[in-house]
Amino acid sequence: MATFRGSYTVMVTPFDSEGRVDEAALRRFVDAQIEGGVHGLIPLGSTGEFLSLTRDERRMVAATVVEQAAGRVPVLVGTAAEWTDEAVALSREAEELGADGVMVVPPYYSSPTEDELFRHYQRIAEAIAVPMMVYNNPNTANVDLKAAFVARLSGIDNVSYIKESSGSVPRVTEILRLCEERMTVFAGYHPWESYLAGAQGYVSVFSNIAPGLSAELFRLTVDEGDAKAGLALYRKVLPLLEALAGDLYVSATKAALGLTGMPVGEPRPPRLPLPESRVAPLAAVLADLGLLAKP
Repeated sequence: MATFRGSYTVMVTPFDSEGRVDEAALRRFVDAQIEGGVHGLIPLGSTGEFLSLTRDERRMVAATVVEQAAGRVPVLVGTAAEWTDEAVALSREAEELGADGVMVVPPYYSSPTEDELFRHYQRIAEAIAVPMMVYNNPNTANVDLKAAFVARLSGIDNVSYIKESSGSVPRVTEILRLCEERMTVFAGYHPWESYLAGAQGYVSVFSNIAPGLSAELFRLTVDEGDAKAGLALYRKVLPLLEALAGDLYVSATKAALGLTGMPVGEPRPPRLPLPESRVAPLAAVLADLGLLAKP
């Protein structure tokens, strides 16, 4: 079974001028990410607008990323769905397409109980042989997977990773303590702090724009154990993380990519393009990092 660690990009989904999934741009984006040094790719996460894609489009995106990556880096496909049967079907499909793993946010909106959540994840895990990354994002899923419940989930054989996006760094420590060796934590926020707490990876939005910097932050802080050098780099990229944060993160990430010379289209409704008032400050941040495309 694959072992995942490092900086994994939770990828945008490129759209063309007509709002269709742009397969050619997606393939170029996969190559650019891998050439930029990313350790893994996650299509069809929140940043990939998975809820705004049709079932056929989700399959096409997953298949394209897996095919284009061609084993150069692991690919974890987002297979979240409100209905357990659909999440099972999506996860089976991802495995059949060659994905190295799946990432699954809890069922949203319905406010499931812990027993319902456990059975949801258990059924998905029983249907596939590849590892699952549980995605805890209480800010948008309306569900907070507390550490004690994560420990319960870790008793399921292939539920062995979590993207922890509660925003609480102590939660990383608590999960690792309760799960012992059964769960590897990927940070969703606060990567440097989470690395020091024991996280072995980062599901990174900003690596859509700067995969090399995100990978270097992991290398310095975790692989080299140089917290001071990692902190210096972290402070350098924090303005970019902050510029992409908040409810407009998809629009901001797509706008940033356009400013770097890699246009990926506009987000799908109900999302709107980034307001003009935020474009100039974003461009200034990119310029400071040497990422702004030359006119």
